[in-house]
Amino acid sequence: MLLRVGGVNESGRGAAEKRPLVVIVGPTAVGKTEFSILLALRVNGEVVTADSMQVYRGLDIAAAKPTKEQMRGVVHHLIDVRDPDEEFNVAEYRLLAQRAIASIHEKGRLPVLSGGTGLYVKAVLDEFLFPDEGADPALRAELEREAARTGPAALHDRLKAVDPASAARIHPHDVRRVVRALEVYVRTGVPLSEHLKVKAAPAPPYETLMFGLTRPRDELYRRIEERVDDQIRMGLIEEVKGILARYGEPKVARQALGFKEIASYLKGECTLEEAVYLLKRDTRRFAKRQYTWFRKDPRIKWIRLDEFGSLEEAVDLVEAEVRAKFGL
Repeated sequence: MLLRVGGVNESGRGAAEKRPLVVIVGPTAVGKTEFSILLALRVNGEVVTADSMQVYRGLDIAAAKPTKEQMRGVVHHLIDVRDPDEEFNVAEYRLLAQRAIASIHEKGRLPVLSGGTGLYVKAVLDEFLFPDEGADPALRAELEREAARTGPAALHDRLKAVDPASAARIHPHDVRRVVRALEVYVRTGVPLSEHLKVKAAPAPPYETLMFGLTRPRDELYRRIEERVDDQIRMGLIEEVKGILARYGEPKVARQALGFKEIASYLKGECTLEEAVYLLKRDTRRFAKRQYTWFRKDPRIKWIRLDEFGSLEEAVDLVEAEVRAKFGL
């Protein structure tokens, strides 16, 4: 099946013409994974994952990666591309995602960009002013030592003084991201929030349909708590124990929901009951931040999944719009 946009076959499209892209976003545990797989099965699609933790190998349960059975033969891109002790940033994600989308188009299939990391989605759809290439390990180490010496709150106050916009969206205890934002400012003299502003580009690179999945808050919170309980039953404790044994406590994994709470339990810093409570609480807070990010994007058409009799009925609606838009 060849994709069509504006009545032009994929094989005969001019180089300047936009290519189709479906985007599925929403908070954690809302049902994006299953929804995207069902849609991809119907429209000859492949999924490009937009999740900042699913890129790491070994964080299978913690990052709620789909299993082979759940994928049902649908090809997924950008899962397991880095080890948990390797750095990975939004600029790298953008490059890999755009390559994956191009490869899907070359096969005459429809790319479905799906995930809850808003900055990753925005990086694919919009032109960014990224900071210059490369990191400064010495500067980063210095900032990390400062955080250890003065405390996370003091470092966050320093960020607030030079980049209030970044400070407002980064939690004071998220030392890794505070350090990264300060590193960008010190190296370039320009706040990270300015680097991430959209360029004045004439148009985004894709012909895009964006859908946001949502549920009532109490239903979403119930799903989050059930997911955490399932993760414990599926072996989250053993997964975290294995990463600690192999990598120590890598900086990247320390920020992952599920890893940091269970790691605290394994180190004797809290009970398992306390760790599970914190994981559920932090995941609810994360979902709220995701909503806040995505609600700002006027391109997103929101779909309340509780208004449908089944997930399949909601997919019916999106499938119809996709087929009408792209001439499938």
